[in-house]
Amino acid sequence: MAEIKRFQTNPRMSGAVVHGGVVSLSGQVAIDHRGGTVANQAREVLERIDLLLADAGTDKSKLLTANLYLTDIASLQALNMAWDRWVVPGCAPTRTTIQAVLASPDYALEIAVTAAVD
Repeated sequence: MAEIKRFQTNPRMSGAVVHGGVVSLSGQVAIDHRGGTVANQAREVLERIDLLLADAGTDKSKLLTANLYLTDIASLQALNMAWDRWVVPGCAPTRTTIQAVLASPDYALEIAVTAAVD
């Protein structure tokens, strides 16, 4: 059986888990959500994803899937602008975007991804 590696673990969850050449990230939210806007939170969330992917030994060019959760689907355009600047051209993952109630009313979005690990 392949080794399982966990990153940024606490008693409830891990920020990332690597197994079988794939890393799965937990949903990432903006810690500094005082900026409030989807654009501001998206920038922070995508930076957090970059850091977790690096911890796991990979990067956004190896994304496989992305699940994006928005509290207000009307903010999709702002999210797409940040996403399009962030994603590596030619390396877009499969993507699902849905409107959802998140764990805190301060969160405008949450993003979870999987990526290949060499």
